[in-house]
Amino acid sequence: MGGSNASFDEMHGRGSKIRPSYQEYAKWLHSLSVETLEQRNKQADLIFRRLGITFNVYGADGGVERLIPFDVVPRILSRSEWDFLARGVRQRVTALNAFLRDIYNGQEILRAGILPEEMVLSNSAFIPELLGLTPARGIYAHVSGIDLVRVDEETFYVLEDNVRVPSGVSYMLENRQVMMRLFPDLFSRMRVAPVSHYPELLLQTLRSAAPRGVQSPRVVVLTPGQFNSAYFEHAFLAQEMGIDLVEGQDLFVEDGKVYMRTTKGPRQVDVIYRRVDDEFIDPLVFKSGSLLGVPGLLTAYRLGTVSFCNGLGNGIADDKAIYAYVPEFIRFYLGEKPILKNAPTYQLRNRKDRDFVLKNLKELVVKEVHGSGGYGMLVGPAATQKELETFRDKIKARPENFIAQPTLALSTCPTFVAQGIAPRHVDLRPYVLCGERVEVVPGGLTRVALTEGSLVVNSSQGGGTKDTWILEDDHAQPGC
Repeated sequence: MGGSNASFDEMHGRGSKIRPSYQEYAKWLHSLSVETLEQRNKQADLIFRRLGITFNVYGADGGVERLIPFDVVPRILSRSEWDFLARGVRQRVTALNAFLRDIYNGQEILRAGILPEEMVLSNSAFIPELLGLTPARGIYAHVSGIDLVRVDEETFYVLEDNVRVPSGVSYMLENRQVMMRLFPDLFSRMRVAPVSHYPELLLQTLRSAAPRGVQSPRVVVLTPGQFNSAYFEHAFLAQEMGIDLVEGQDLFVEDGKVYMRTTKGPRQVDVIYRRVDDEFIDPLVFKSGSLLGVPGLLTAYRLGTVSFCNGLGNGIADDKAIYAYVPEFIRFYLGEKPILKNAPTYQLRNRKDRDFVLKNLKELVVKEVHGSGGYGMLVGPAATQKELETFRDKIKARPENFIAQPTLALSTCPTFVAQGIAPRHVDLRPYVLCGERVEVVPGGLTRVALTEGSLVVNSSQGGGTKDTWILEDDHAQPGC
């Protein structure tokens, strides 16, 4: 990943000339004083506090609610750049859905020898109880977040796939609302593609997953509750879609059907947009002490009387060791060449890869295969000797639990910091909806590492967010 000096700057490229997608914005930006930007930054902070847009930081004493830092300088992509990325993530999610359908049914990819059996069948994220079950339309991942990083003018890498319960889309929507309030003049002079229709598309996607024969499905959002780190998002999306936000105690199963308790009596539920992890969803099958799920939910799912979005068992496709094979999934299931590249990845279950990584640990990033949120990760160049030795021991003890990747020189975007405007590393999470069609809203969540030289963009690790602008007019350089 490397420091800012070695990174591609999305506003200036690798020189001093401003790239086409940023030219109009740069004229406007250079006309502003630092004091004006500081004032707008404080206004944004105040708006987010009034809206209550916070997240819980696990591991802090009693759980600490924090405001995710927001940067008032947007990230800007041209239409051609975006069209390329959108084609790539649509292709990827289509292949991931094909993989999930296959792995819980015919398992052709295992029989073809493309994927080692033990990587699936012995994987803790694989749920044998779901074998032979195919959800409505054969779709498992209705809502996906694909994490992308850029390393130069033409090269984007997929860093992670998120097809279990991907979060962050509420920040994409609220970031845009705040920017439109703070900078209405900018939106009048620059043609920025809208994102406000995402809740409508999400509701259409959820309704499309209804059990066969249901004409007017009742859809609910199932949340673990207010102490969950993404509770704001659960409540926000339920409100935006005009559907009920429920907890496990609000639902019950009777005669193989799921019902919601209401003041007017029980109402049958057809589709559950679940934001509860697999292991907590049904205490009769998974974690017996779970109070977050509903006894009998899996039975109703087996009978086809209720649909889950996202489907159960998707964690096998999120596994960071499985990630290395997704380009092969695209070739195997779709017969296509992958549009987006994976980041180069070392499988530590392989002796050759493991030996190389142990010798070069200081230069690499090491991740737990089931890790998320920036936890369980070693950034070699920034690690202390003690951290390096700790990870070395972990790898030797359980090599199959880890992958490693080179320290990519993530691109930077101009960011408002205490010293003024400065480059900071970013990634991008576009959101893909898979229902009757595969839809990608033009934008996504740009996360930014606010500390100079830092590569960790996760909010739980001190990162912030930016509004992502896709220009309706095409200012792309050829070749993307």
